[in-house]
Amino acid sequence: MKKTLLLDVDEVICFSGFLEAINEFMGTSYVIDDFTDYYIDEVAIPKEKMEEFNKFISEKNLYHKDQILPNAIEVLKELSEVYDIYICSSCLNFFNPKKSGYFFKYKFDFLVEYFPFLKPENFIFTNAKHIFKADIQIDDRLSNLDNDIETRILFPSYHNKNITDEELNALGVIRAGYDWRDGWNEIRNILLKKEIIKKLQS
Repeated sequence: MKKTLLLDVDEVICFSGFLEAINEFMGTSYVIDDFTDYYIDEVAIPKEKMEEFNKFISEKNLYHKDQILPNAIEVLKELSEVYDIYICSSCLNFFNPKKSGYFFKYKFDFLVEYFPFLKPENFIFTNAKHIFKADIQIDDRLSNLDNDIETRILFPSYHNKNITDEELNALGVIRAGYDWRDGWNEIRNILLKKEIIKKLQS
């Protein structure tokens, strides 16, 4: 029987086009590594323009192929042959909750198109990630990693670079490297080594 893997989408599979939308709205040229705070809109957009930005982004499709993180497709395909993968990701539009249906559709369509080897029936769209259990969880936010899950992996991202190895070790969390560009190669090394697979399946 395959082990189950609970997987986040945003900042793990892709960055989405959120920063791209900020640059378009503000006329800026930010790159993701310019930020260390998770909520990049609060850093990049003046408070007096936030309402206007909320309207600007409320129906935008933020999910495109060119936002997919390096090697995500290849490694996830390999993982899908060994693990039962469950997508667990929010589709709530925090800027305009009543428009969340657009986010749901765009994220769902993105996953189905570019990750056809993942099962749509295993897609869970929720903010309440803690109510779902698995053998393995991969997320970019430390607060989302569930203490009840045995193997928890922090995916490297712009906003978690300052979390120390000592902090992760104390929590029993595995770090998948330090650079999001190499994150999926690190995941491959962590979860697809023969000895790891054998241990997980025993």
